[in-house]
Amino acid sequence: MPGGISYTAAKEITMKALDILAFGAHPDDVEIGMAGTLAKYKEQGYTTAICNLTMAEKSSNGTVETRQQEAEVAAKILELDDRIQLALPDRGLFLQDDFIKEIISVIRKYKPRIVFAPYHVDRHPDHGNCAKLVEEAVFSAGIKKMKDDDNLPAHKVEKVFFYQINAMHHPQFYIDITNQIHKKIKALSSYKSQFEKSPDGEDTPLTDGYVEAVVSRERAYGKQIGSSYAEGFFSKGPIILNKDILGGI
Repeated sequence: MPGGISYTAAKEITMKALDILAFGAHPDDVEIGMAGTLAKYKEQGYTTAICNLTMAEKSSNGTVETRQQEAEVAAKILELDDRIQLALPDRGLFLQDDFIKEIISVIRKYKPRIVFAPYHVDRHPDHGNCAKLVEEAVFSAGIKKMKDDDNLPAHKVEKVFFYQINAMHHPQFYIDITNQIHKKIKALSSYKSQFEKSPDGEDTPLTDGYVEAVVSRERAYGKQIGSSYAEGFFSKGPIILNKDILGGI
């Protein structure tokens, strides 16, 4: 099983339960969809982490090594407690038992209360497939008789939410990130290989004002709730109103 890569490899976070674990198909997915929310909850004292399923080896621009370095920089900007890097195949995220078991191991190892994944409807098939894999893994991670490759004890995730990457749908709820938008922009700016034009690079939707478009989306979402900036989300199950998405802890 491919090992995880973490900028906090020496930390003992794996011995504690994470509050939030956000999954993405590629390094930069989570930052696009919910960097502000991760920063917000980290500022409030919650533990946060990102798990990228692939190394984005099929991306049009940049290299795996460069993308990993950029992801490390973004992780430090967001002050993540950990960053987990799996090595599932880019453009090959299909519903396979071995992929699901690998994600189950991550969930059982980090014991998150809340899990985030990409919203199913997105122009990139890997994003929707990532959501399906994570949903399968979350469900199976809570079944005692379901074995993973590391023989870890079962863990039940409390809630599953979905963030948006390339789309602009009508979210079920919003999180105000007005005070964190600068961190989101800074984290996204770390991925220069993806969002900046280069003489020897390919022109893609990402190199044509993509970060500006994401910020504009969050600006539009903010207007929906009377703030300057917000991120929009969908819920796997019913939303129980309380102090916040973590149940007021």
